[in-house]
Amino acid sequence: MNELKNRKSRIKMLKYIIFSALFLSNSSVFSQSDAEKRNIDKLITAYSAITNLYVDKVDNPKIVENAILGILEKLDPHSSYTNAEETRKMNEPLEGNFDGVGIQFNMLTDTLYVIQVISGGPSEKVGILAGDRIIMVDDSLIAGVKKSSNEVVKMLRGKKGTVVRVKVKRDNMPDLIEFKITRDKIPVYSIDASYMADKKTGYIRLSRFAVSSIEEFEKAVTSLKKQGMENLILDLQSNSGGYLNIACDLTDEFLSKDKLIVYTKGNSQFRQNIATAKGMFEEGKLVIMLDEYSASASEILAGAIQDWDRGVLTGRRTFGKGLVQHPLILSDSSMIRLTVARYYTPSGRNIQKPYENGNLYAYNHDFTDRYNRGELTNADSIHFPDSLKFHTLVSKRTVYGGGGIMPDIFIPIDTTRTTDYHSKLVRQGIIYKLAMNHIDKNRKEMNAKYTDFKKFNDNFFITKDILQTMKEMAAEEKIEFDEEQFNQSKNLISLQIKALIARDLFDISEYYQVINKENDTYQKALEIINNDKVYGEILGNQ
Repeated sequence: MNELKNRKSRIKMLKYIIFSALFLSNSSVFSQSDAEKRNIDKLITAYSAITNLYVDKVDNPKIVENAILGILEKLDPHSSYTNAEETRKMNEPLEGNFDGVGIQFNMLTDTLYVIQVISGGPSEKVGILAGDRIIMVDDSLIAGVKKSSNEVVKMLRGKKGTVVRVKVKRDNMPDLIEFKITRDKIPVYSIDASYMADKKTGYIRLSRFAVSSIEEFEKAVTSLKKQGMENLILDLQSNSGGYLNIACDLTDEFLSKDKLIVYTKGNSQFRQNIATAKGMFEEGKLVIMLDEYSASASEILAGAIQDWDRGVLTGRRTFGKGLVQHPLILSDSSMIRLTVARYYTPSGRNIQKPYENGNLYAYNHDFTDRYNRGELTNADSIHFPDSLKFHTLVSKRTVYGGGGIMPDIFIPIDTTRTTDYHSKLVRQGIIYKLAMNHIDKNRKEMNAKYTDFKKFNDNFFITKDILQTMKEMAAEEKIEFDEEQFNQSKNLISLQIKALIARDLFDISEYYQVINKENDTYQKALEIINNDKVYGEILGNQ
């Protein structure tokens, strides 16, 4: 009797999942054809047979998950399933906050180094500082025991109002310092950096399109305008996207009223997003920085700006994700992200790169293919068929669809400074550890000497002694010294060390002010935005 009851319960659960997904993605579920009913009965029969007749005991929830995964992976590369825990973790960076202690950290050689203490957060309130090394969390030792970052995150995070005790090693203090931290809501920011690049040009780096992005952007623009900003560089390099509505709202900040931002079209829907009259930066020169990791929401914004000839795009061809996912929350808080539409730029471009059903290997190795074709280093290696040719809406310039957004000005990857030696230093954390050690030993002196970022940026240099220390640290980690490769990468290594020290002494904006000195896309953006003639010619002398 109980077995029959359990069987009915499992069948009911499977029906619920199937019917929920069908209902949310297609309202025609209630007018199913006989063929559709037979297909659903087929699924239910297969599930029932497996759970009741299979030779070994099976994990019923896992059977359902595997069935969903098997269906989705044959549809397209971006329809996906996540369990309840994965769903929660995935949404945190976009929802704008989580409960925790308020630090950014790196696990380096089995030690947790505090990179940054979030302003106003619980850790700052009790006096934890950047550069501190957390040795113990509650009664658990976390240093020297090979704990992963995920394990440490689980120990530090918890519900608002709960308490965690940590013991910290600071500088050369002989004893550990104990802190009692009361967890609280921690904001997750989407703007990494905001500063004046020159007297008239502001720079904003946006890392994701999250709930808080519009508020952050408006705050940054207001601040930069007070400092004299007339022109803007918007950095979307490595921005993999986020919420579609946030992308539209942010694009609205640049476009005048009634201009089309994007439209989406699928089997059962059509929708347009139109600009309103509220934009904060509808005038003034605009340059957007892109690369091969800029995707989805980044491509919506960049595509609209390019199609309306509103600004200049610099960098490399973007990722090419033009599919819209609709979240379907299931009964156990797991989630299906089902592709329900394709999005198109105002000129009609679908920027989704090609994919074959089931051929995810080729899709995911697109970057390797681009590199092998020479596309990342040479603009002449990029070819678009005439069928993908479109024209901008004001100047009628030629632009292309069918595989990412191609910038107006191509900037190749600089391969002249990277070497195997440099890569090993980065992978094994030597550069980061060196920067943190230097701060540990010299923090008091450096804080007194460099009272503001300008003094630091103008007067702090990476000395031979610092680089010698780095070589010795690398040798301890069995990284064989290569003089030729070291000389080739020396300037890049020095730049990265200085940028990390700047981040620790000041903030993340100062990190980018240092690192952008050698960012070719950034330097080109500055050059274009300060030359009225070149800027106008690129946009077709509107």
